[in-house]
Amino acid sequence: MTRTEHAKYYALAVVLPLLLMLGVTYGVGRLILALRTGEASANGDLAAERTSLWNTLTDFGSSLSDTPYIVGFTAIAAIVFRLVHKRWRESIFLIVAVWSQSLVFLATTVLIQRSRPPVPHLDPAPPTSSFPSGHTSAAVAFYCGLALVLTTHLRNRTLRVVIWTLGLAAPLMVAFSRLYRGMHFPTDVAWGLLLGAFCVFVAARAILFRGDEDRLPRASRGRPKRVATGRGTPR
Repeated sequence: MTRTEHAKYYALAVVLPLLLMLGVTYGVGRLILALRTGEASANGDLAAERTSLWNTLTDFGSSLSDTPYIVGFTAIAAIVFRLVHKRWRESIFLIVAVWSQSLVFLATTVLIQRSRPPVPHLDPAPPTSSFPSGHTSAAVAFYCGLALVLTTHLRNRTLRVVIWTLGLAAPLMVAFSRLYRGMHFPTDVAWGLLLGAFCVFVAARAILFRGDEDRLPRASRGRPKRVATGRGTPR
């Protein structure tokens, strides 16, 4: 493929879906603000049941998706994938999955400006608004993206189940921790889960599972192989 063809492909396969997701996320955020969903009661119930043990556990759970950790983990994983697989596909997939959700999240929070839940916050409130949960979307993008790469190259079913169990458990733990610690409303973390999953899907479809037909000579594309018989007549 030429550079122009590559640019067109990624514009349609990655950029366009992300722009659509940004528009949908913005629309959902505005709708939530207009409806006044009454979710604060759920946050109040969680805040009323806080204990020192759960404060400690959710502190760890929330930290699984802190920005410095996600950036560092993504960089390390990308380097390891490049060294192990001798190509950039897996590395670029993970980077795109993680950073695409971050771009949608940051753009949306600037536009929506939803206030944090009206309960005591156990973490410092970042300058971004409450909708959507960036911690949650980043956790899905990284941990599920990592699980997808690892299980793609594994045949052991038990090991694949274990990896996916951990890959799904991490973002769910992050989502609950952010709720418990008063940093997000339920709809914030719910949309964060959806946003992260969407970005993983888009990156996987466009990069990780993209076919290799673009590497074939143009003259050979779409032509079935001809098998010669002893009579010299192709079948």
